[in-house]
Amino acid sequence: MENFKMVAKTFFGFEDILAKELIQLGAQDVEQGVRVVTFKGDKGFMYKANLSLRTALKILKPIYFFRATNEETLYKGIQGVNWSKFINSNQTFVIDATVHSDRFNHTEFVAQKCKDAIVDQFRTRTGQRPSIDKQYPDLRINIHIDKEQVSVALDTSGNSLHQRGYRTATNIAPINEVLAAGILLLSGWDGKSDFIDPMCGSGTILAEAAMIACNIPANINRKEFAFEKWNDWDNDLFDQIVDSCLKKVREFHYTITGYDKAPSAVLKAKDNIKNANLDDYVKISEQNFFDTEKKTKGPLHMVFNPPYGERLDIEMERFYREIGDTFKQNYPGTNAWFITANLEALKFVGLKPSRKIKLFNGSLEARLVKYEIYEGSKRTKFASPVRQEGSDPQIEE
Repeated sequence: MENFKMVAKTFFGFEDILAKELIQLGAQDVEQGVRVVTFKGDKGFMYKANLSLRTALKILKPIYFFRATNEETLYKGIQGVNWSKFINSNQTFVIDATVHSDRFNHTEFVAQKCKDAIVDQFRTRTGQRPSIDKQYPDLRINIHIDKEQVSVALDTSGNSLHQRGYRTATNIAPINEVLAAGILLLSGWDGKSDFIDPMCGSGTILAEAAMIACNIPANINRKEFAFEKWNDWDNDLFDQIVDSCLKKVREFHYTITGYDKAPSAVLKAKDNIKNANLDDYVKISEQNFFDTEKKTKGPLHMVFNPPYGERLDIEMERFYREIGDTFKQNYPGTNAWFITANLEALKFVGLKPSRKIKLFNGSLEARLVKYEIYEGSKRTKFASPVRQEGSDPQIEE
């Protein structure tokens, strides 16, 4: 099978970890952009990328490029593709358009014009035309216009890849699965210690943490990918890819724990973990984080998504102060990470984060922050056991 170019879309700030994921999977010619990473692979790799990538939102397969300055040249350019290679007149399609151009400023107009060009091509050749189906199309077409440059691509994924297939129950402010996976990878989570999400909500971070720890393909529970409706769909090849990925699943020898103080959240989280077939790895209980303490020996990896005050009513200053107090008093030997879009609230934690990473949670600018809580005092942690004359202990700030 021949290699071809593909484009993986992702969130701002995840480009580097997505590129690393692709390289580890075996992609060729990997190049980072803004919210995208391009790469090359064959049809089997396209299947594997959709199945395995944790930080990709969509995988697109570009098929045609041209220049358009007005609606006429856009129409002619779309007709430059032989669409009968991809669908027939009895099938359905839909167009997703993204426009960054002074020439074209309405995505709906662009989508409509491109649809007309495809439909007219079929009607001229066969007297029949494919229909539009926005929910379950046989072919999803992506049109991207940047100034005068038009890129035509086939959407290999269909629904966004954050829709893993295991989450049937959600809370008021659920975290996106791709965002959760990216946060975990940025935090350095590799499954080689105990893990806790002390405000687990519907369990998304717990599920993604367990799949990373066990090297379970991110989208193994997903019911469908767009490429399964394509004319060149190879079911046997896909089954081979699935089997190959599942052979790389590894054992996990630590604990993954989730807390939430809301009984309804705990029930939803347990349901989702069970749906993902991860209940052997994840234990969830109803507890208020501020009343808990570290229960395991050795290092602990903590990642969570606390309320921002956007959709959940909390007393922000007191809440974030309690987070810091609980870190200091109850969780020695812990690397604690959390994401927040309330940047002002961070000053109430009372600890200096060792790392701050700019991300977006939906449209909200956010920070992923890391707090290193040491056993004993920080000065003791970094002091040399035997001080030589003229030397000073190195203390990280």
